[in-house]
Amino acid sequence: MCVAHFKLLSHDLVAMPYQWEYPYLLSIIPSLFGLFSFPRNNISYLVISMISTGLFSVAPLIYGSMEMFPMAQQLYRHGKAYRFIFGFSAVSVMYLLIVVAVQVHGWQLYYSKKLLDSWFTSTQEKKKK
Repeated sequence: MCVAHFKLLSHDLVAMPYQWEYPYLLSIIPSLFGLFSFPRNNISYLVISMISTGLFSVAPLIYGSMEMFPMAQQLYRHGKAYRFIFGFSAVSVMYLLIVVAVQVHGWQLYYSKKLLDSWFTSTQEKKKK
């Protein structure tokens, strides 16, 4: 996004960002809450991190994949692409990046849930003593 907005490269090499990419920038928020939860095993920050991962990370990716679907259909049916990233169709590159991002966020949610379960059981054991 910065390359396109600061015009570091020409628009022939790098397309302008899609609108859904701006809210996706907020996906740093879940990472920060996760980071804040570690020093004292703060369960509430970890829960906020998991919820905000869904809101700020996964939801824009789902919306972006739906927004780009007509352009992907046009590319694969008619071979017409209007936006390019380093000579490759922007739709193809973005779908590849979306697949990787969904996997990363999925693993983040999976391991956050495992960590939450672990912290919760250790908290319950401390309360029993």
